[in-house]
Amino acid sequence: MSRQSLNVRAHLDFTVALQDVIAAAGDPAGNTVWSPFSVASALALVTRGAAGTTKDELVSLLLGDKSAQVEDLIRLLDKAERLAEPHGDQQTPVLEVANTLWADKRVRIRQAFAAALEAMPSGSVRPAPFRDDPEGARGQINADVAATTRDLIPELLPPGVIQADTIAALVNALYLKVSWRNRFEEAATEPRPFHTPGGVVRVPTMWLSETLGYARTSGWQVVVMPAVGGVEAVVLLPDDDSSTVDRLAVDATTLETLLDKPKRQKVSLRMPKLRLKLGAELTDALNQLGVRTVFTDDADLSGISADPLAVQAVIHESVLKIDEQGLEGAAATAVMMRTLSLDLTPPVEVDVDRPFLLLVRHKDSGVVYFSARVNDPAKTD
Repeated sequence: MSRQSLNVRAHLDFTVALQDVIAAAGDPAGNTVWSPFSVASALALVTRGAAGTTKDELVSLLLGDKSAQVEDLIRLLDKAERLAEPHGDQQTPVLEVANTLWADKRVRIRQAFAAALEAMPSGSVRPAPFRDDPEGARGQINADVAATTRDLIPELLPPGVIQADTIAALVNALYLKVSWRNRFEEAATEPRPFHTPGGVVRVPTMWLSETLGYARTSGWQVVVMPAVGGVEAVVLLPDDDSSTVDRLAVDATTLETLLDKPKRQKVSLRMPKLRLKLGAELTDALNQLGVRTVFTDDADLSGISADPLAVQAVIHESVLKIDEQGLEGAAATAVMMRTLSLDLTPPVEVDVDRPFLLLVRHKDSGVVYFSARVNDPAKTD
């Protein structure tokens, strides 16, 4: 198996593992939407600047093996930032990605880390006044995320998220808008029953009769809806027609097999229109999956800064809309970092502008070498 295949498999493992934990933390009968690309991108950049146990835990989650190279994952994610050119009269797909390190002027960012980030097509390092103007810093980051996501995520960072010891943030933002290669007929959309865990509801349901990727195997039906730019949406529908939530559980091995099975054939597809949104703080989820040290005072992020740092919180938000024309989605992940020892309290101002005493002494013994009373520094003798 090639290195890329191994990395793709590891990415599916990561996707399934974190999705299960996120879903378990929410409403069992509710929806879950998040972006493995965005979360993996942000965590991969943190991993690039980590060392020791901190790095091992992150690499194990992202790549399944602590001896794996995080740069392989970064290259895989970079490949996903490039869409195929549209053909003929196809609508041009839109994909925008931003990976930004926002840093207070008082933190010393490693030049090598900054250079590697800025060498990425989507990477940049920008100042933010976390200490002097925390609300201003929050506003800067939110405005930048909103611009990247076309206002689908207008406020990634909620009020109060920037603490007194917050010193930096690594933020990934993603926006994707693509049209279907085979569009649904808008006139055919109609309310139809959908069997939720809580009962039957009627939802706007689209219809398409077209040659698509399809497979029925291992208790699942798989339908692949191709979109412009080399993007595709894959529907995984369990054969069991019950509405039991547990039927949606799938391991990475099964998922990889299902994604490899579809073959082109004529399909009559009825699909609900979707508008999904989720905001989540991922610290607990990552802790459950073995990423713990990076959140503690034992964190080693020495590749990012000469100042000791730890991750304070991982904040994620995703929005996904699917209709007759295509899909539009946005996601953002902010890894908030705190300082472990850098004193960010405002300095006490001392203006020696009046008579004072001065001692020069031996620290260990306490013996005073010189003692002075200064009434007028202008007098030299």
